[in-house]
Amino acid sequence: MKQDEPIVDMITRFTDIINGLKGFDRKFTNGELVSKMLRSLSEDWNSLRMLIENTKDINTYPLEELYGTLMTYELNNAETKEKTRRSKEEMKEPPKKQIALKSTNDEGSSNTNMSDEELDDLVLLQEMERLSKQ
Repeated sequence: MKQDEPIVDMITRFTDIINGLKGFDRKFTNGELVSKMLRSLSEDWNSLRMLIENTKDINTYPLEELYGTLMTYELNNAETKEKTRRSKEEMKEPPKKQIALKSTNDEGSSNTNMSDEELDDLVLLQEMERLSKQ
């Protein structure tokens, strides 16, 4: 199995190889196919491989059931990785502060229409912008 290869692609490749070998009159038992499939999994799958090898009878474990187990594991593992990635990103980035600004018209008129409180807010925002650029 290639690193980060989806299990469906691996199963397709495995099936193509087995069918090609069957074309040369090579016969496989179910146990051989299950064993070969488990051995071809990458290291990321070690925990599942060990679980299946220790709890199931490889010779009677249906290949289709193995495929379903592998696909379910991949889906659950992908969801877990995504949740972990999102939580790590949330921990890294502090929430961003949002500032709403009031637009003014600078066509020769001064800020005579603004109240003292609005002027103070504007001066404070300009000061914050200046400090954040430093």
